[in-house]
Amino acid sequence: MPTNLSSPCMWMRGGTSKGGYFLKSDLPTDAVTRDAFLLGVMGSPDPVQIDGMGGADPLTSKVAVVSKSERPGIDVDYLFLQVFVDQAIVTDAQNCGNILAGVGPFAIERGLIPATGDETRVAIFMENTGQVAVATVQTPGGKVSYKGEAKIDGVPGSHAPVPLEFRDTAGSSCGALLPTGNTADEVNGVRVTLIDNGMPCVVFKAEDVGITGYEDRDWLDANVELKARIEAIRLVVGERMNLGDVKEKSVPKMMLVAPPKHGGAVTVRSFIPHRAHATIGVLGAVSVATACLLKGSPAAEVAQIPEGARKTLSVEHPTGEMTCVLETDEAGDVKTAALLRTARKLFDGIVFG
Repeated sequence: MPTNLSSPCMWMRGGTSKGGYFLKSDLPTDAVTRDAFLLGVMGSPDPVQIDGMGGADPLTSKVAVVSKSERPGIDVDYLFLQVFVDQAIVTDAQNCGNILAGVGPFAIERGLIPATGDETRVAIFMENTGQVAVATVQTPGGKVSYKGEAKIDGVPGSHAPVPLEFRDTAGSSCGALLPTGNTADEVNGVRVTLIDNGMPCVVFKAEDVGITGYEDRDWLDANVELKARIEAIRLVVGERMNLGDVKEKSVPKMMLVAPPKHGGAVTVRSFIPHRAHATIGVLGAVSVATACLLKGSPAAEVAQIPEGARKTLSVEHPTGEMTCVLETDEAGDVKTAALLRTARKLFDGIVFG
C-alpha cells in the first residue's frame, strides 16, 4: 500500500544486483515505517512489482542504507536490506556483496567522504554482519568514474573496476566459520558443509541430490521436487547454524557444487534460497571458495585447487564465473578474500513509496 512518503534516492547497479541507495538520514527512523516505505518503493508484495521500482526478482529488489561512520578507521556504515518480491517482508538477516560494490561510489557522490586522487579507498562497516570491507573507487579529477575496461560475468559491457577486499568475514552471521565445528555433516542423507565466510551457506554435491550441477536456471526453478528436497535440508540446518527458524529467512543460501567445466576451480548452482540464482552472490562465492579448501568437505572432493598460499579460485556459475582471491596462512586457513566487482549509477532523484 502507498505510504505517501518520499525520499532522495540513487538507483545503482552493484555487481550483478541493483537497487536503491539511501542516506540513513533520508529514511524514517522507525524501522516499521521505513520498511513499509521500502515495500511501497519496490511495489511489494507483487510477483511482478508493477507498482514500484523492483524488477520482479530478488536481485533487483535490494536497498543500501548508508551513513558516515563514527567508528575508528571506518569511512561509512552500510546496512543492506532485502525487500522480498511477493511477500511483505524487508529483512536485514544477510549481507550483500554485490550491492556493496556501489556503496563506495555512492558515499563519494553524496559527499560523505572526499575523493583522494585518481583512486579513493573507502572503508565500509557492514552493519548486518559487523565486518569490514575496503572498496577502491576510480575517482580521476576528484569525481567518481563508472567508465573502464573491467568486465564481470552477468553484466554486459565494461566498467570501472571496484575491487573489494573483505576482512574478518568468518562467522559473520553464524558466530563461526563452521558453526557445527565439522567440515561435513549429514542431513537427510546428504553430506553438507555448513559454512559462513561472509554469507551463511549450505554446500553439497549436486550429484547427491540427483542432478549434474550443470543445469540452467530455468530448469532448476521448474524442478519442484528438487527444490522441496533442498528446502527440507535448509529448514533442518537453521538451528545448527545458529540462525534459528529459517522458514521466513533468506539465509542460509543453498550451494550445489560439481567439478569445473571451463578451467575454473568449481561449478556452482545456488538457490537464494528458494529461487535459482542467475550467477552467485559475492559473499556466497567467498564461502563456497573457502569450503573448497576444507579437506574432507564435499566441495573439496570436486574442486580443482591451485597451489600456493595465495589462491585464485574461479567459481563457475550459470552465466559465467566469479574470481575469488584467497590468502591462506601456514595452517591453510583463509586470512583475507578479495573480489572484483563493478558498479554504475542509473539515476539520482526522488523516489515515492
